[in-house]
Amino acid sequence: MPEKRENKGMIRGIPHDTIEQSLPILAVFVAILVAVGGIVEIVPTYYLDDGEPKVEGVRPLTPLELEGFAVYRREGCFLCHSQMIRPFRDEKERYGHFSLAAESKYDHNYAWGSKRTGPDVARLGGKYTDAWHIQHMNAPRSVVPESVMPNYHFLNTPLDLSRTKKRMEVLGMMNVPYSADDIANWEADLKAQAGVDDGAGEAGLRARYERTTWTNSSGEVEQWTATFVPTPINVRAFDGNASDVTEMDALIAYLQQLGTQVHFEEGVDYYHDKFGQPYRK
Repeated sequence: MPEKRENKGMIRGIPHDTIEQSLPILAVFVAILVAVGGIVEIVPTYYLDDGEPKVEGVRPLTPLELEGFAVYRREGCFLCHSQMIRPFRDEKERYGHFSLAAESKYDHNYAWGSKRTGPDVARLGGKYTDAWHIQHMNAPRSVVPESVMPNYHFLNTPLDLSRTKKRMEVLGMMNVPYSADDIANWEADLKAQAGVDDGAGEAGLRARYERTTWTNSSGEVEQWTATFVPTPINVRAFDGNASDVTEMDALIAYLQQLGTQVHFEEGVDYYHDKFGQPYRK
């Protein structure tokens, strides 16, 4: 009978036992693996032109929507609701077109989520009325009996505006294209969108956030085509009360714009070539 050989796991002559029992050797191999993995993921982002494709319609959040996003994060909504529709048929049938990378490029922090205790909200904008959202926040089970969402009736409180300007300034340093004019008029725009100024500031709000040219702090300019018409900004008392701006106003304003900025065309697959242009398959 042929001689039976003992099979010892080895890496270029180093037995596994030696690696596992020696902390310095194990640390060296772990460092090598981490370095290779990091290089493979990071290096391509420096030379790929379509790493963050430009999609017409994607704009920064208005001051009111930005505060709504802050409430959304504060209350941990992203822990139960994702904002990432995957390119699967069942998800498309339920939620709509799969999410594009560009749609969340101005979100800091990202709200993609990692589980769905509740449904995905990436295309929630315009799906329900403001009244539905108010009722859903105040008493979730009155509209969705099987919901495990807690009551958020305490959102009917005045919105704290002490951090809005600072948020915009910080985001501007992170290449979110807020102009000096946007930041200077943050309070007027916020109140105009919430409908508490009797329409006095609506024209200025629309001029600033329905424009087609955006310039970030690095001087990079994103210019949309002349024929593109941006999605109109929602302007109204979202909580039904135009006497004050509440956290409910801000949160609903944020939710009502989700998934509405990009104008999806029937028959177009929004994968992108290196120039960031949609093409038909």
